[in-house]
Amino acid sequence: MKDFKNLVKLRLTLLVVFSASISYLIAEESREGIHWINWIKLVIGGFLVTSAANGFNEIIEKDLDKLMTRTADRPLPSGRMTNGQALVLSIMMGIFGTYLLGSLNLTTGLLSVFSILFYAFIYTPLKRKSPIAVFVGAIPGALPPLIGYVAAHGKIDHIALILFAIQFVWQFPHFWAIAWVLDDDYKRAGFRLLPTTKRDKVSAGVTLLSTIILIPVSLLPTIYGFGGYTIAGVSLIAGILFMYYAFKLYLDLEVKSAQKLMFASFIYLPIVQLVLLFNLT
Repeated sequence: MKDFKNLVKLRLTLLVVFSASISYLIAEESREGIHWINWIKLVIGGFLVTSAANGFNEIIEKDLDKLMTRTADRPLPSGRMTNGQALVLSIMMGIFGTYLLGSLNLTTGLLSVFSILFYAFIYTPLKRKSPIAVFVGAIPGALPPLIGYVAAHGKIDHIALILFAIQFVWQFPHFWAIAWVLDDDYKRAGFRLLPTTKRDKVSAGVTLLSTIILIPVSLLPTIYGFGGYTIAGVSLIAGILFMYYAFKLYLDLEVKSAQKLMFASFIYLPIVQLVLLFNLT
């Protein structure tokens, strides 16, 4: 079970499922009631699809994971699980998860397939080629709230796109803070994730800029009328605090500042999503 947990990157997967499930509830709140059976299908299907994508990712990066301290003890590089076992698990999870999500509606099913293919087979190999991998990875990374909303609503509208946009922009300071903290480890595997591929003023400045851009993007729910003033106030305060930590990193270029920014990113997204759920107009 421990190896399975590491194969599917349990904490990351649960964060993805949380994001999708909150967006589903946001869509359902605007209708006559919540279909809890469909919500359960979304949670299980989302967990399986995300787990499958992470499994494919670890199969592809098995030899690279051996080079990094953080990942050397994962089940594949450590030899506790074979490629064949991981492949069978990932394929089964991908098929069953896609089936569950597709049973909600066709668009949700297609988006789930797209997220697996894009994350595992485009983003994963690109990580060693160019810092643009962060931009590419932010696309499947921002799909969970879109998938969750479409699972309930049935189509992609302006609300779905705004939920996607908030998580899309949030990922840049989130990714870059992690890349800053783990830069030495990432370099052993040849990953190029910081904007300039190194810890410098420009990388910190681009990270700061992404937190600034996040502030107006986070106000879009209120501007477009499906979020109230409470979410606007919370988003503004959270965004300014997020930006403050990015500014601290810009000033001192220290790993400790990047760690604080990283932890701030973990807190920012669930707070904003939960407040949006309970502050719908």
